[in-house]
Amino acid sequence: MSEYIIELNNITKLYPGVVALDDITIKVKRGTVHALVGENGAGKSTLIKVLSGAVKPDSGQIILEGEKFSSFTPQMAIKKGIGVVYQEFNLIPQLSVTENIFFKREIKKGILLDMKKMDSISKEKMENLGIYINTKTKVRDLSIAYQQLVEITKIVSQNAKVIVLDEPSAPLTNQEQKHLYRLIANLKEKGITVIYISHRLEEIFEICDTVSVMRDGKHVITENVASISRKELIEHMVGREIINIYPERKNKIGDVVIKAENLCNEKLRDISFELRKGEVLGIAGLVGAGRTELARSLFGADTLIAGEVFYNDKKVKIKSPKQAINMGIGLIPEDRKGQGVLLHMSVEDNISFSNYQEHTKLTVLKRKEIKELVAEYISQLNIKTPSAKQKVAHLSGGNQQKVVVAKWLATHSDIIIFDEPTRGIDVGAKHEIYLMINELLERGKSIIMVSSEMPELIGMSDRIIVMCEGRITGCLDKSEFEQKRIMELAAGI
Repeated sequence: MSEYIIELNNITKLYPGVVALDDITIKVKRGTVHALVGENGAGKSTLIKVLSGAVKPDSGQIILEGEKFSSFTPQMAIKKGIGVVYQEFNLIPQLSVTENIFFKREIKKGILLDMKKMDSISKEKMENLGIYINTKTKVRDLSIAYQQLVEITKIVSQNAKVIVLDEPSAPLTNQEQKHLYRLIANLKEKGITVIYISHRLEEIFEICDTVSVMRDGKHVITENVASISRKELIEHMVGREIINIYPERKNKIGDVVIKAENLCNEKLRDISFELRKGEVLGIAGLVGAGRTELARSLFGADTLIAGEVFYNDKKVKIKSPKQAINMGIGLIPEDRKGQGVLLHMSVEDNISFSNYQEHTKLTVLKRKEIKELVAEYISQLNIKTPSAKQKVAHLSGGNQQKVVVAKWLATHSDIIIFDEPTRGIDVGAKHEIYLMINELLERGKSIIMVSSEMPELIGMSDRIIVMCEGRITGCLDKSEFEQKRIMELAAGI
């Protein structure tokens, strides 16, 4: 028996104007956790779709346990023991845990479904993986973390030999991530191979055995995790040296631009803080702490029932996003696809959408100005797209996020609220976003940054306010930044 469960040999996939996969050869050892990393647009998603049967390669060969294939269909991939947990789960919300696990594989007793037997099997499968969920619960009533566990159980129950996890830790809290890592270790002990896609390099070194790096559709290197440093891994990913991912800045912090006093609504309780010109104010807290609700309230998307907001010493009532935009406040939302971009529209239309008035004369759009503006931001943020006319739906997740950032930069907002600005974005693109943030600060802009990534908050913030259950439990200056203290405040300690 070969030590490799999967061998991808010379896989190539072409799209109009784009070489998505360029003669890729990667081998995955049996019973290991194999990381697949690279910048957005490197080809990781396309490669996984080839494995799952969703995409047919133009050339190359897949060897699975010694058996050779030119391509898979989705049904063949499942039958051969390959399962994929995508970032958007393939679950039916109104069905129970058991009904999702056995969807299209139901066990019958006569003409009726044998729910008792399916519940029993589901419970057993989950407990074998260290998962304890009421199998009768509707999936819509579960947290994202538990939905993910259901999806993994569903794939394991189909006798999967290889499970691909696509950015599985992105929506999870620190505690939920630890539970996920324990589950992956459990899968490995059972001889199941895991292919792990992630932009969080710290977890690559924590849970993975081997790492393959992709860049611009090519395979760069495959190496044992123990034999490569974080610095070397980043250099392979981006093709250049990044000395400090959180770049230093020298801008001066000025006067208060926003002062909030005793803000309240259904999620917020007596929130008071100040934001200064040229400052990054970080907002830390666990999921459900009220961070996103605070961001939305400042943008006029959520209604405040009490409290006061002063903008440049003038009392204001921000009742709508349109009013916030006119005041010079922009929001880059956490839900990129649902609220950040118009997927069916082009990169050009998305970037210029919130700023049409500036490029209109007598109701006629100044197309030349718009093209120049869009080209500038595509270049500055290194948005990987065949053209400005490409539909945003066809871009990778990280490049979609860059389009959202560009949209608000194009409005010339003086205050930009970033809610999870680099979620799902690779390390090279993160560095570019951080450089852009520093450039904005040098222009006198002010930034509010909500982030679940502690290193990002500590590396980029000038001050951090910590939230717990809708309240501010602490405000830390840069000299007081300490991960343990931030977590204590986030837990209400």
